[in-house]
Amino acid sequence: MTDQAEPVVSSQVEPAGTSCNDSIDFVTLGMFIIDDIEYLPPKPPVKDILGGAGAYAALGARLFSPAQLSQSVGWIVDKGSDFPESVANTISSWNTSVLVRDNPNRLTTRGWNGYDKHQNRAFKYTTPKVRLTAEDLDSSLIRARSFHLICSPTRCRELVNEIRSRRNDLTTAEGNHLPKPIFIWEPVPDLCTPDELLNCTNTLPLVDICSPNHSELAGFMGDSGLDPETGEISTRAVERACEQLLGSMPLQSFSLVVRAGEKGCYLARNGGRKRKARSGEGRRKKPAAHLHGPLRPEMDMEALFAGLMQDSDGSVSREEIEVDPGVERWIPAYHTDKEKVVDPTGGGNTFLGGLAVALARGKSLEEAAAWGAVAASFAIEQVGVPVLGREVTEQSKTGEAVPEALQVEEATGPEATSPAAVAENTDATPTAARETWNGVVVEDRFEEFKTRLAFSQA
Repeated sequence: MTDQAEPVVSSQVEPAGTSCNDSIDFVTLGMFIIDDIEYLPPKPPVKDILGGAGAYAALGARLFSPAQLSQSVGWIVDKGSDFPESVANTISSWNTSVLVRDNPNRLTTRGWNGYDKHQNRAFKYTTPKVRLTAEDLDSSLIRARSFHLICSPTRCRELVNEIRSRRNDLTTAEGNHLPKPIFIWEPVPDLCTPDELLNCTNTLPLVDICSPNHSELAGFMGDSGLDPETGEISTRAVERACEQLLGSMPLQSFSLVVRAGEKGCYLARNGGRKRKARSGEGRRKKPAAHLHGPLRPEMDMEALFAGLMQDSDGSVSREEIEVDPGVERWIPAYHTDKEKVVDPTGGGNTFLGGLAVALARGKSLEEAAAWGAVAASFAIEQVGVPVLGREVTEQSKTGEAVPEALQVEEATGPEATSPAAVAENTDATPTAARETWNGVVVEDRFEEFKTRLAFSQA
């Protein structure tokens, strides 16, 4: 943090019904910023827009967390003396586990954004920033299932180690150690350079997802990332850079998720092998062989080494090799019509919020990327954040009360936290009105997109 006066925690929404605060699926350490945005002429600039990587990442997770899941989204807002009331009202309407820290002795962090014709962003701070650390996470947020980090390679390693250290002595309600969290790392553009490539590769083993955009990935490789003939984003350059990074670290299990604007995103992960013990017929008792002399072709090698392979009951556990083919796949952007894209600000951060919360709820990398693509689609349809509302129903048309939050059975497990399952639970009563963003139900858009991608839900 800066050297200004210490902030005062003015409000925090605690997750309902959780004795040990283990219900947080997603936390971002991205900053909250109030944005001023300038576009290419003749489009006029806009000011006092809710923004920052933290706000948009929280939005991405919140889009897939309606009603009973909204408080599973955690983030931090540092509120200065100039905080717009309209922004405060928007944050409150999301009903997340946001930690608001009020400091009337400083200005809210503000930034200037500018874009070129390829949607490359230029950014600078116009007021002092407040950098978040692991120590800023309270007793609830530190227990999150996933963390979004946007920082340099060196800073990422520091944050991961600090978060892990703070979690070491924490336990679940049952007294067990907290499960290993998922770390999603978004590199900062300024340090995506060839000089930082070694630092980047040293950081990759500590995270689960590394997600630069196409320009940032190219920056590490000393390239532009653009097709020299068309000037557009080069999908081949993205694939080549991912191949080089994964090839240099074949034994590591991290995934690369490269955000490439209108091209969508590219997923890349090394494959590998893992042993899987059979049950039942695969376990049998076999006496150890006591053989002397040289090895011969007819010798039973399993019997020879049975003493090393036997369990305590004398059984030999046969193993089969399960092959993970890895991942190499493009997931398209949701919007194929450029007219639908009003402002790309925050689209990448929103994508990562959706992706992270999907992984935290047990989804595959491919499906999580689809969550991210749908989340991003809502962020870029307007200047600022999308508008939260309620689906128009027959009850609302006739003036009957529609509850703001429905009391439904708590979702448990990957199946219960899918977009379709959440929608089904939220629609469980005759008076239920599902959430909408820009007048669209997120679950409906996701189901349409999933059909377009032609893969079934995990």
